[in-house]
Amino acid sequence: MVAGKYTIVQMLPELITGGVERGTLEMGAFLVNKGHRSIVASNGGPMVEELIKNGSEHIKLPVGEKNPKALLCIPKLRKFFLEEKVDILHLRSRLPAWVGLVAAKTINKKMRPRVITTFHGFYSINAYSAVMTKGERIIAVSEQIREHICEKYDVIEDHIKLINRGFDASVFNPECVEQARISKLKKKWGLEKKTGPFIMLPGRFTQLKGHDLFLSALEKIKHLSWTAVLVGDEKEKPAYAAHLKAQVAQNNLEDRVIFAGHCNDMPAAFLLSDLTISASIHPESFGRTAVESQAMGVPVVATSHGGSLGTVIPDKTGWLFPPTDVDALVSVLKKALADPNNLERLGRQAKEWVNHNFTTKLMCEKTLMLYKELMTAPR
Repeated sequence: MVAGKYTIVQMLPELITGGVERGTLEMGAFLVNKGHRSIVASNGGPMVEELIKNGSEHIKLPVGEKNPKALLCIPKLRKFFLEEKVDILHLRSRLPAWVGLVAAKTINKKMRPRVITTFHGFYSINAYSAVMTKGERIIAVSEQIREHICEKYDVIEDHIKLINRGFDASVFNPECVEQARISKLKKKWGLEKKTGPFIMLPGRFTQLKGHDLFLSALEKIKHLSWTAVLVGDEKEKPAYAAHLKAQVAQNNLEDRVIFAGHCNDMPAAFLLSDLTISASIHPESFGRTAVESQAMGVPVVATSHGGSLGTVIPDKTGWLFPPTDVDALVSVLKKALADPNNLERLGRQAKEWVNHNFTTKLMCEKTLMLYKELMTAPR
């Protein structure tokens, strides 16, 4: 360490796509901006280019592969930690956590990096997942994850730090989106002649995201005015996408449900919408999409479990409904669509709420503060 400047290594399986990966890049850029040395160890991926562009370094190691290759990384990492005088080792996934932790533990206690783990999800409860509780400090990405850790594992509660994930306020900001971007998307999706309000469900094409639940609810409100948009790459699960299209056809909703495909401009997509749906069957650890929607001034209807319990305030920034309960979702949709002025009011409140509580800047500042606290704490 050089006079208050730290060398931090973050470890995760790969840098292809996803919330964990995005958070890693955001933290890396923040550290570099603050004058620290940021290093990421992973098996690589298309996001490496952006990582390096923003000033971080990358070490390509197969730390996420479930085969002996991962174990071969241990002596390499041990040598690297010593040679580069690594101060903080931040472990963000289970297999890399095992590899990184073993490498650190083989070093004399006075010289080894301080270890932090982040619980990014509701992992299965077993010895393999328990490695995420072995950090000297444990970051929980939502209050619901914090409660999960306390309930399922034998940990010192004071060692758990709640640091919510965040959204990029420079990207998800209505004032930064030109009308031309919204118009372009509206034309691409064929919404120019469709009737609003526009209801959007963005998410991967998997049953876990609750598309079929949402479509079942829409079938029960056919008498109301709306157009629904499903945003996501159908190629991920072609069979599931075909099943959903068959469900739409069976209920005679082809003219009212749009399969929009993958979207590269989600800020514009949110501004095109009047209401966002998060119908996940299983609890989200945080639920970044719901927060990004609110940041754009669009209220959210979400399932009442997981991270949504902490990010969506019922009747103030959106609505919650019990998971898998179609009738409850129907009731909420009717309430939400009944008053356009109320939608706008909740949208304004939602934007203010998330900007005060869930920005990337806040997430990074709190994480750096935790690094500093750990560096001065007894080993």
